[in-house]
Amino acid sequence: MGERKYFGTDGIRGRANAHPMTAEVALRVGLAAGKLFSTADDRRHLVVIGKDTRLSGYMIEPALVAGFASVGMDVLTFGPVPTPGVAMLTRSMRADLGVMISASHNNYADNGIKLFGPDGYKLSDEIEMKIEAMMDQALGQGLAPSDGLGRVKRIDDAQARYIEIAKQAFPKGLSLKGLRIAIDCANGAGYKVAPTTLYELGAEVCSVGVEPNGLNINADCGSTHPTTLIDAVKRYRADIGIALDGDADRVIICDEKGQIVDGDQIMALVGLDWARQGRLAGGGVVATVMSNLGLERKLKGEGLTLERTKVGDRYVMERMRQGGFNIGGEQSGHIILHDHATTGDGLMAALQVLAVLVESGQPMSELARQFDPVPQRLENVRYTAGKPLEDATVKAAIADAEAALNGSGRLLVRPSGTEKLIRVMAEGDDAGLVKRVVSDVAAAVKAAG
Repeated sequence: MGERKYFGTDGIRGRANAHPMTAEVALRVGLAAGKLFSTADDRRHLVVIGKDTRLSGYMIEPALVAGFASVGMDVLTFGPVPTPGVAMLTRSMRADLGVMISASHNNYADNGIKLFGPDGYKLSDEIEMKIEAMMDQALGQGLAPSDGLGRVKRIDDAQARYIEIAKQAFPKGLSLKGLRIAIDCANGAGYKVAPTTLYELGAEVCSVGVEPNGLNINADCGSTHPTTLIDAVKRYRADIGIALDGDADRVIICDEKGQIVDGDQIMALVGLDWARQGRLAGGGVVATVMSNLGLERKLKGEGLTLERTKVGDRYVMERMRQGGFNIGGEQSGHIILHDHATTGDGLMAALQVLAVLVESGQPMSELARQFDPVPQRLENVRYTAGKPLEDATVKAAIADAEAALNGSGRLLVRPSGTEKLIRVMAEGDDAGLVKRVVSDVAAAVKAAG
């Protein structure tokens, strides 16, 4: 596979109004993807576009629309809707392509473009590379004749459709009546749909992070700043807290005592509950190399497996599809429930946690700690140039670290998919050893980079 010019691990992402996140690149994405997904038959082709609440969405969306319309694709724009909502609606509205404009959990200054195929799944690396190759063509190539341009409409029922689909994922016969739920929507894409869904299922909802102004998405709120959620849970004396990120594809839970429940604990809670009900497919759960060893041991103890993939929810999804699994995700709170969605969905995952909470009759704090995590340490090392991981001293430091852990833990050293960072992570039963191993490897990377 060639060097990627635009696409990273999760679509195209960058600082808004600077390459590659400019109106020109968005126009080129529309032109290229529109041409690629228009088949030879003479029916109308359709693309659906959703976005989060960033100011730059007002610039990226019209540029994409212009690209698609000029190659003859009809366009429906949804306005603010969660990433998983775009994936679902692409499929349910029989669109040829779905686009989400979002930089997920990044701050407002960044933005991104994610693409979904007609089946509602993120595009494969191969298709992204094809789009890349077409993006550098001359802008005048392959345009539609003047009577064949696409038509564009804003539709207002996308949020209502998503709410209905989300509610269907909550077990019939259960209600959230009597539960007080604090929810932090990160001033992002879920700011309307998430509180509404919980309210319609019977809960008393206390919302924060529901006043987007284009600049405050993920700003000291949402799943990446859980202190805001913890404060809300305590302030409203809530039974449970839910924090989404800017595009609502990930979730972090907080129990009534203010303790955070990460993606690993959520996968254990829902996975084991589904296993008891006979609903768990594939004989286990799919997670990434970042998931805690404690999760793996807990599942093993119940006769279930933990399959690990590269970091990135698309790789988790690919493995789930190959192996017939219906639960997978990341420690960061991307939880994919394949019975209900084709990509990570924060609200859907929260609803499954709420279902266990309601059925068990226990307080969230009793359910929160499904396993004891082993000590895990992560250090991000910035570098300016070169490939530090190919340096001999770095390789030697990694070999020493692996020998020191000697089967009682794991070491993971990998480059970030989105920035010039090397991530050094280790975990094991001996916290002191884990700390030492990480700082030794990080020091070697610093010296080389």
